[in-house]
Amino acid sequence: MERWFVNSPFRLAAQYLEIKWFKKTRTMKTGADVLEVGCGRGAGARLIIDNFKPARLYLLDLDVLMIEKARRYLSDVKAENMLFGVGNANSLPFEDDSLDAVFGFGFLHHVLDWRHGLHEITRVLKKGGAYYLLEFYPELYQNFITKRLLVHPEYDRFKSRDLHDAFADLKLTLIKTLESKYLGILGIAVKN
Repeated sequence: MERWFVNSPFRLAAQYLEIKWFKKTRTMKTGADVLEVGCGRGAGARLIIDNFKPARLYLLDLDVLMIEKARRYLSDVKAENMLFGVGNANSLPFEDDSLDAVFGFGFLHHVLDWRHGLHEITRVLKKGGAYYLLEFYPELYQNFITKRLLVHPEYDRFKSRDLHDAFADLKLTLIKTLESKYLGILGIAVKN
């Protein structure tokens, strides 16, 4: 069910609005090195390419099927500018301080050790680099209805305060957010 939702026209429309908000809120230098964690079928990647024009875009997903879908969906984009990989957010295959930006369209709440995943994002970002994020809080995905339809970890899930505290601990400054403490957060965090 969740695979259907993240690949639906509804999710694509939402990502379109999210990327427009990101672009309006914080510009990015042309030619940046960018990572999208949890790239799914590649819809977010196409929006990143069209709106931010990165020099290189690395696409990472835990699901090999999603990486294969992303390759097909993005087959018309110049391949030398994109690298696809199957991988885990808790062990990002990048050097410290090597990326200008990381995008995450709702992947962190799927990560069992989300704090370590956030630490990895911070580790790979250059100083001044940005984490563009959309995340959901448990009230949205662990309610009576959705927890029967969608699969998410059940323990040690972050709520608003937990996520804000983790950002502060990692020296990530949220420069702008749209947030509902019961639904989730759309935001941009910059590495100090």
